[in-house]
Amino acid sequence: MDLPVAPPAFDATTGPRQRGRADLGADIGAGCGLVFLELVALAVIFGLWFLSGFNLDPGRTVTTDSLWGYLAAAGGVGVLAVAAAAIAARAGAVVTVVTQAVMAALVCVLVFGGAAAQSHQDRLCRDHPSATGCKGSDQAARNQAPDGWTSFRLPTVVTEGGCAGVGTWMRMGT
Repeated sequence: MDLPVAPPAFDATTGPRQRGRADLGADIGAGCGLVFLELVALAVIFGLWFLSGFNLDPGRTVTTDSLWGYLAAAGGVGVLAVAAAAIAARAGAVVTVVTQAVMAALVCVLVFGGAAAQSHQDRLCRDHPSATGCKGSDQAARNQAPDGWTSFRLPTVVTEGGCAGVGTWMRMGT
């Protein structure tokens, strides 16, 4: 007995609107590979920022660099993620589009959060230059002469950002 066979309800493999889609294995591989490379790039960028404030000399106070340059580099990683998502969308690689969209969102959160934190630190250092973490917070300690030495100030030199004193130490006595 032959049963009737119904025609397919929808077949996207033929006709004028044929959909080309990337192979699922290649799509997953590309998505995971790009996420891994972007995470490595972000780890290197923020690792370099962390190491800018790291010093093994116990007698020296070091503060980290400003975050602005590192945030610009992280923003570049985000732009690359958006570009990869656009290219993957054109190729029909759905998994890569989703992973790159998630990475772009993660980079946006990092950049905007870092910008808010650095802006707060800049405002704090502008209002209170001697606050912890400010580049000038240990300025007074650096201007202290070593034991047995007397410090004096030469006339100040006017710079674009204000006045900067030029100092030196002189040995007094034996």
